[in-house]
Amino acid sequence: MPTAASNEAINGIVDRLRGCVGSDTCRLSPEGLLGLITEIFVRAGVPAGPARILARTCVHAERDGAHSHGLHRMPAYLATLATDWVTPGARPRVQESASGTVLVDANNGFAQPALAQAMPLLTRKASEAGVAVMLMKNSHHFGALWLDVEPLAEQGFVALTMVNSSSHMAPVGGTKPVYGTNPMAFACPRDGRPPIVFDQATSVMAKGDIQLAAKSGRPVPPGTGLDKFGKPTEDPAEILDGGTLLPFGGHKGSSIAMMVEILAAALTGGNFSWEIDKSGYTNAHTSRAGQFLLCIDPRLSGENAFAQRIEALARTLMESGQSRLPGDRRHANRKRAEDEGIAVNPALLLSWYDAPRPGPA
Repeated sequence: MPTAASNEAINGIVDRLRGCVGSDTCRLSPEGLLGLITEIFVRAGVPAGPARILARTCVHAERDGAHSHGLHRMPAYLATLATDWVTPGARPRVQESASGTVLVDANNGFAQPALAQAMPLLTRKASEAGVAVMLMKNSHHFGALWLDVEPLAEQGFVALTMVNSSSHMAPVGGTKPVYGTNPMAFACPRDGRPPIVFDQATSVMAKGDIQLAAKSGRPVPPGTGLDKFGKPTEDPAEILDGGTLLPFGGHKGSSIAMMVEILAAALTGGNFSWEIDKSGYTNAHTSRAGQFLLCIDPRLSGENAFAQRIEALARTLMESGQSRLPGDRRHANRKRAEDEGIAVNPALLLSWYDAPRPGPA
C-alpha cells in the first residue's frame, strides 16, 4: 500500500489539479503523474506493485509523446477493471523450459507485471547462452510495446517483441477482421547514446491513433481501413463502427501480421486474435492473448566490434539524408517532459481519481 509520504504527495498533486480546474491543461512532473496514476489504478482494484507497473506504461508513453498509448488508454483500463474480464492481482507462473526458453503463464493478468517477474531469468539466460526467448500466454497487453524492450537495450541486449490482440484488421484481400493490429517492437543498444527503438503496428495505423482521429474529427489516409460494408473509407468512426483496419504494404504487412499470430499465439499457447471472445464483456477493452520476446546478448555473438558497427550504420543513415533514428523523437519529448512537465487535463484526471470504483461484477 502507498506510504504516508506518498499519500501526502498525491494529496498535493490532487490539490494542484483542483486549483487548475477551469484551465485546459496543468503540468505535472513525470514522477508526480506516475504517483497519481498508480493511486488511480490501486483504487480500481489493482495491487500496488502491478499498479505502478501499469501506471508507468501509461505515463511513460504520455511523457514520450505516444499519446495514443498514454493517458488516452486510462478510460479503457478502468472500464475493463470494473469487470472480471482481467485478473488485476494475478500471480504469473514463470518457469524454465529449454536452456534458452522462459515460459510465462500470466494467469489472465496484465502482461507487463508478468514480464517484470520473468525479466531476471530471461536476461540471465541470454547472458549465459547469448540468446533467450520468452513465451507468454493468458496475458493482457494494452500499452506501448517499446517500453518492454527499451530497458533491455539499456542493459546492452538486442531485443524483439510482438503481441497479438483482438481482431481489428483484415488480411490482404479480406473485408472482415481476423488479425489484431499485431505490433512489434525492436531495441538495439548504442555506445554512450540512447538505444535505437521502434514500435509499429502491422496495420496502416494503430487502433489508438484511429480513435484519436475519430475523437478530433480528422480523416485518416486512404487505404487505412474499410467500413462495415467492406468499402474503403477515410472516416475513422466508420472504421471503428463495425469496419476493419488494413495491413500496411498490402501482402507484406499481412504476412508480418500472420507471423505475429504464429509467434505470439501459436508458439506461446495464447489465443489467436479471432479466438478472443469478449461478447459477454461489453465494457472490456484488453485482449487475452500472447507475447513473444527474443533477447540477444551481442557481447557473446563473437562480433567484438558490434557497438562500432551500430555507430557506422547510424552515421551512414544520417549522412544519406535520414533526419532521425527510430526512438530519437521519443527521447526529445522525454527530455522536454522532464524539463517542463507533462501537460494534462485536470478535470479528466480528477474524474478518474474521484470516481467510485465498484468491485468486479
